[in-house]
Amino acid sequence: MVEMMRWFDWNKCTLRKPNQVFLKFAASILLMGLAFRLFSSRSVEVSSDVETPFVASSLSPDTPIAATKQSPDEIPKAAQQIPQKEKCDIFTGDWIPTRSEPIYTNATCRYIEGHQNCMMNGRPDSGYLYWRWSPRDCELRQFEAENFLELMRNKSWALIGDSISRNYVQSLLCILSKVEEAIEVYHDEEYKSRRWNFPSYNFNVSVIWSPFLVKAATFEDMNGVSTSDIELHLDELDKKWVDQYRSLDYIIISGGKWFLKTAIYYMKNKIVGCHYCPGKNLTELGFEYAYRKALQLVLNFIATSTKHKGLVFFRTVTPDHFENGEWSNGGTCKRTVPFKEGEVSLKDVDATFRSIELEEFEKAAAVASKHGVKLRLFDTTQLSLLRPDGHPGPYRQFHPFANDRNAKVQNDCLHWCLPGPIDSWNDLVMEMVVNG
Repeated sequence: MVEMMRWFDWNKCTLRKPNQVFLKFAASILLMGLAFRLFSSRSVEVSSDVETPFVASSLSPDTPIAATKQSPDEIPKAAQQIPQKEKCDIFTGDWIPTRSEPIYTNATCRYIEGHQNCMMNGRPDSGYLYWRWSPRDCELRQFEAENFLELMRNKSWALIGDSISRNYVQSLLCILSKVEEAIEVYHDEEYKSRRWNFPSYNFNVSVIWSPFLVKAATFEDMNGVSTSDIELHLDELDKKWVDQYRSLDYIIISGGKWFLKTAIYYMKNKIVGCHYCPGKNLTELGFEYAYRKALQLVLNFIATSTKHKGLVFFRTVTPDHFENGEWSNGGTCKRTVPFKEGEVSLKDVDATFRSIELEEFEKAAAVASKHGVKLRLFDTTQLSLLRPDGHPGPYRQFHPFANDRNAKVQNDCLHWCLPGPIDSWNDLVMEMVVNG
């Protein structure tokens, strides 16, 4: 019962208590028929006035909450008890100031990698830590680590994609470690794919490095320097994640920026074209062609995988905030407060990525629905667009200006400081897991 009430508290809504005046009138109905007629309609109005900021908030206290122990395909069924019109768009809203301290700090979390540890690297301002995401039409509760771990007992999560997925895994681990430290149980040779276990809950969290989601041969060193063009097989999925797919209860999968790199495209093991390969006498197909082909293959696989009973989120592209240049030619991100809606729009490249994603997701979602597959859109693009202040910038390096205040350093305006804006993704994830 304690566990049940703790879970329900996550979604508690504001319910008005029964009108005491009405109870007194009800006790004397036989003697005051006229009074009953005068007050009964008012009493009904009061007792039925229920605010439902969450989808599951109509569940009565007597509704079994044992669903927290059920498989992920059963959890959203409770959410379906509320009409669709009452569901809130948690991805449309504003960043509002908050006085609350971050859930964790760079000093208390050992999972933060150096490039995202902005405070350790000497970032002098801290205002970017004091904003929270607020949907327009409902209240989004802060992620509660203990509730989440209870919900995920004996289950597994995987985040599949590129370094943004790795960035987010660090955030999730930092918050969960406030309850229990995770033990790393696997890593590949380059520490790009890793898995952690929370022993008290038998809960696994993985990050699977697959920046293209399809079969790819890359020839980059640890600094991103290539010795040869990337080879992409647009008709073959990456086995690194496909081989684990059925065993995973929850998945967040994403693609994006890696498709901008120079690459040779293959279909049926034959070269069909490329992206940005001057002098090779190949057809320039462009990254749009490759990204669409890859997403069609990935999303169709997910939508038709009827033996997988888990819940899959497709995360949309994360925009960068480089100004006056890009990664390699002096781009910076010096802003210290969020944008407001209407002050910024997606760059053409990001808008192209997003258009492809939404088109292909819509088609896949229709197929998934017919097959009973649970595929959801994790649309973090717009809320991320509004946070130019949350990137490491020059503080991806350790105290970059210690020896020269005017030193020219490479800025990171794509990944996120930890703690930072990406921590709010956990609030969104919890809402989607609980309410479908």
